[in-house]
Amino acid sequence: MSAAGVGIIGAGNISTQYLENLTRFPDVEVRFVADLDLDRAAERAREYGVPASGSVDGLLARDDVDVVVNLTVPAVHTEVGHRILAAGKHVWSEKPVALDADAAAALLADAEARGLRVACAPDTVLGAGIQTALRAIARGDIGEPLTATTMFHVPGPESWHPSPDFLFALGGGPLFDMGPYYVTTLVHVLGSATRVQAVASTSRRTRTIGSGPRAGEVFDVEVPTHHAAIIEFGEGRSAQSTFSFQHALPRSGFVEVNGTEGTIVLPDPNGFDGGSSLWRYGSDEPTALPASGPTFGRGAGVVDLVRSIRDGGTERASGAVAAHVLDILLGIRDAAEAGQPVKITSAVSPVAPLPEGWDPAEATA
Repeated sequence: MSAAGVGIIGAGNISTQYLENLTRFPDVEVRFVADLDLDRAAERAREYGVPASGSVDGLLARDDVDVVVNLTVPAVHTEVGHRILAAGKHVWSEKPVALDADAAAALLADAEARGLRVACAPDTVLGAGIQTALRAIARGDIGEPLTATTMFHVPGPESWHPSPDFLFALGGGPLFDMGPYYVTTLVHVLGSATRVQAVASTSRRTRTIGSGPRAGEVFDVEVPTHHAAIIEFGEGRSAQSTFSFQHALPRSGFVEVNGTEGTIVLPDPNGFDGGSSLWRYGSDEPTALPASGPTFGRGAGVVDLVRSIRDGGTERASGAVAAHVLDILLGIRDAAEAGQPVKITSAVSPVAPLPEGWDPAEATA
């Protein structure tokens, strides 16, 4: 069986991380890069040795592309996703999978009706760092997991991102930009959420771009830049989570899970590597759990999707998980706006950790 053909829509900043890996994973072959800016698409294709580039229509017309990686801005994720499905191709979407629950449900229903699949970032949860921790939890190293704490506190991305406007617009903010990394990890650990409570605030109504060709340009902030939430899961499990673009003291990458027999501190869920620390009751020192497995970056989820399609299994970074994570994030937003708890009505099946030897760089096709 030959490698699966992959196309990329969107040649912006994030595309370099995907292309760096997808062009060296043997189970996939990147065959086309598309962008509204044809020159940018061509430049990216040349940079990574991709044989063709051009328009979105040009990509979708190709018979040798099986999976399309949708790296467009959040506001058009579902619009582009439906176009990909209509062309008879599977979808890998950058997060979030949609901006509202109905749009996510419609996209997944469209895929099911066509016999196709939608999978979605973040695939950092498939990295060696988080997977090592998930395997430790699954084998009972902390007993039954009961509670969790996550924290993402930074000043904001406008200081380093050359075009940060969309990160402060609808579908952005720390909740929707960074929340998927943390909440996806929580769902893998604690299962489906049932209810959320939250508060929010906005420190400044405008921000100033700090780098790149637009440095000094002022833009409007359209969404809250801080959310603090309590997320309830089944069987009395819960998590406290904060997502903020308004902290001068950066503190991010913190995920702690507490169980009946101990506590485990996970690595940054926005990364693919990093060790964990395991604390047990009665011990004065933690046990180090070094990451075991490959630490490749973005694109590992595309390989898991391709292998799952080929083998008839269920991809771990599935559209169903992404839609449930979106429901949680929307619930946090709505709870903060309404000042009252919001029930989460969707649910997902438990997601088993990857086998320790799983490697996206292995040739299995």
